[in-house]
Amino acid sequence: MLIIMRVGATQAQIENVVHRIESNGFKAHLSAGDVRSVIGVVGDNPIHKKEQFVRVDGVDRIVPISRPFKLASREFIPADTHIQVNGITIGGGTGVTIIAGPCSVESRAQILEIAHAVKEAGAHVLRGGAFKPRTSPYSFQGMGEKGLELLAEAREETGLPIVTEVMAPEQVPLVSKYADMLQLGARNMQNFNLLHAVGESRHPVLLKRGNASMIDELLMAAEYILSHGNRKVILCERGIRTFETATRNTADINAIPVLKSMTHLPVFLDPSHSTGNWKLVSPIARAGVAAGADGLIVEVHNNPDEALSDGAQSLKPERFAELVRQIQGIAAFMRDNVTPEYLE
Repeated sequence: MLIIMRVGATQAQIENVVHRIESNGFKAHLSAGDVRSVIGVVGDNPIHKKEQFVRVDGVDRIVPISRPFKLASREFIPADTHIQVNGITIGGGTGVTIIAGPCSVESRAQILEIAHAVKEAGAHVLRGGAFKPRTSPYSFQGMGEKGLELLAEAREETGLPIVTEVMAPEQVPLVSKYADMLQLGARNMQNFNLLHAVGESRHPVLLKRGNASMIDELLMAAEYILSHGNRKVILCERGIRTFETATRNTADINAIPVLKSMTHLPVFLDPSHSTGNWKLVSPIARAGVAAGADGLIVEVHNNPDEALSDGAQSLKPERFAELVRQIQGIAAFMRDNVTPEYLE
């Protein structure tokens, strides 16, 4: 539930309400506004304790939150969340953030060449896998810490923040040492121990939707991270499994405006995994931005035919540069001509 404080409530009154919340075994999340403060109460059925707060000095009213995900909901935080990642602002109408790079870090020459190419084309963040969860145990599993070191070197040369996947709770300290953002892949969306660990890390997190997961399940996974006080969570639609076999997955464009209406968190689209085919990446990316996505994560490789993973869905640098130009045009049109329905 939300406790709405009166206009002009004193700091002592706000602190008293927070103390009462915590004394009842709940967590208090304070949002201090210019006019009034709002305190979110999270725990097991806090609405049952409503009468203990409604008559407290400084309290205006109590508002129940109907969503099972509390911290992620727009009921809890109506305004879009802005996330800072090494100088880059993500979310909340700040423009389309583009993450780009290879599926896997394969060598020093490869990652440095791609990093410079995507930076020149207009990417804001560099992606690259150091640890790779693969369907086959015989496929390339990544370079491990050496790959993280090469990503850090690419950041040093280009200034691009880096995002890379973490696969297990015990990897979180190591990956956090190198990466500016932690990625949780689709296979790990409901790895609850890992969700707790990245929440405790307080690192920005890119959380990908599982390929058989409902939107509510994605938001509940985000709730695990948020419950640790880590509000730096980005949601990523990366395609879901349907009966259709013409593409690797089915890009759920619907999910973008649905999520934007339900949550204050930034929403990204992964057109590479959504399609599995480089020829389809640009059309789906354009559709995602038109639907309101805050950002894209696109796989780019300088030699896709020789890529150790996901070459078929990787754009060459020159095609990526053209996509960025297209995205910038669509984003500018949307900004100047379209008001999102959830703001009306």
